[in-house]
Amino acid sequence: MPRTTPRGPVAAAALTTLLSLAACTTDTSDAHSAADGRTITIGTTDQVSSLDPAGAWDAGSGTIETEVYATLLSAHNGSTDAKPDLAASITLSGPTKYTVRLKPGLKFANGHDLTSSDVKFSFDRQLKIADKNGPSSLLYNLESVAAPAPDTVEFTLKSPNDTLFPQILTTAAGLVADEEVFPADKILDDEAIIAAKPWSGPYVIDSYAKNSVVSFSVNPAYGGGLGAPKNTGVVLKYYTAASNLKLDIQRGDIDVVYRTLTIPDLQDLGTKPEVVVHTGSGNGIRFIVFDLKTQPFGSATAQADPAKALAVRQAAASLIDRAQLADQVYKGTFQPLYSYVPQGITGATESLKPLYGDQRGGPDKAAAARLLSTAGVSTPVALNLQYNTDHYGSSSEDEYALIKTQLEASGLFKVTLQSTEWSQYGKQRVADQYPAYQLGWYADYLDADNYLGSFFADGNWVNNGYDDAAVKALIKQEQTETDPGRRTETLRQIQDAVAKAVPIVPLLQGSTAIVTRAKIDGVPQRLDSAYQFRWAELAKR
Repeated sequence: MPRTTPRGPVAAAALTTLLSLAACTTDTSDAHSAADGRTITIGTTDQVSSLDPAGAWDAGSGTIETEVYATLLSAHNGSTDAKPDLAASITLSGPTKYTVRLKPGLKFANGHDLTSSDVKFSFDRQLKIADKNGPSSLLYNLESVAAPAPDTVEFTLKSPNDTLFPQILTTAAGLVADEEVFPADKILDDEAIIAAKPWSGPYVIDSYAKNSVVSFSVNPAYGGGLGAPKNTGVVLKYYTAASNLKLDIQRGDIDVVYRTLTIPDLQDLGTKPEVVVHTGSGNGIRFIVFDLKTQPFGSATAQADPAKALAVRQAAASLIDRAQLADQVYKGTFQPLYSYVPQGITGATESLKPLYGDQRGGPDKAAAARLLSTAGVSTPVALNLQYNTDHYGSSSEDEYALIKTQLEASGLFKVTLQSTEWSQYGKQRVADQYPAYQLGWYADYLDADNYLGSFFADGNWVNNGYDDAAVKALIKQEQTETDPGRRTETLRQIQDAVAKAVPIVPLLQGSTAIVTRAKIDGVPQRLDSAYQFRWAELAKR
């Protein structure tokens, strides 16, 4: 499970740590000598939706983006502390102001100077475009950005006491883009990005066949704090079938697997001496989203009825057997989840457990039937349920087949399952084309706010039509609360309030796994919740 280290404003120590960065320059202790001349080949079943930092906020796109774009601050492996990357220092220069000094001589791979103007442009662009599948909602407290000098950036925030903001600078919302390449008001297509070479991170893209094969080499212009890679490049290969991915890592055609093999495949590979299966708790969760417009009795349907729509969601939450999903599909590598924040994160509380099913975490047909009957809902309820296998893994097929079985066994639902490729999934879900659908989440920073704000605040990423003024007010309150006890109580109030409306049905919180050949170094044997997969750490013996 995720560690319980307090993040952001939950402790006064966070501000002390932040202010200590004001005197920091490049941290050379984590820097590495040049690579051994060997290229690392990585296999994945994940998919890229966009290479534009403003246009994607998914793991497949992020895998590439975090290697070719840099941020002002970054979290190094094995640590949750935000450290300087492109920044030389960051200072809390006023109640609502952070001042960042850039390292000297920064450049993009195309030779353009990287200055404060590019930084201002990048943040202004995120807010202007506000793509529904992008990370702009993380910038909820950003009022304005100024570039008073080429090496100086000033961030003015809407609310004071926001010691969480430096964590935001480490996320996808903080990726620095070249203002000479990207348009200010629209997403740039991948091929145009590739041609312009606007790379500010440790790697550059040499060749690009989207969701097929991409090759990378070390970026000699990178001047950030993550250090020089231990390899000379990476080849990223995409697979449509996890079985082929398993076969290639086993016979040595690839060096690393990152997202996603099935649990049986991981168990089998764990017995092979030629590979190493690295596992850990991770901080990911899996859940079903109800679109409040198009779900049964949703606001945009011919039979719109808020009370009936609520009963449908509550009945589904009462019927799903999370323990069975965890054991049968994921062989105990995942655990049941009864809230929107995974256990182990400060402020997490199992808000759904006493409200639904048998009120102890198990399913209950009678409880679900009462909910539907009281609201006057005729059964069985027809429910279209969407899922995805090329982003959330091939085990999703078994997961959602079992959910269908659980819902239909009650006689209360008739479920139609559909699967869509990730390249279309993100676009269609935010266009209200899925009445109910699968989503998952990996934390950008280890704090309950990254789950609650990203799901339920204004402009949130889930974008399913849930809009509760009281919940949004509580989220704004916790985001700047400096008293740990009061903030924890507010976080719990948010989870309790949302659980009653259950616009999202949490299912599982889970593990993470990376498979490497035995002679690949750079991945810890045991992965903790703070671990970030960094290509620069990988090397061949």
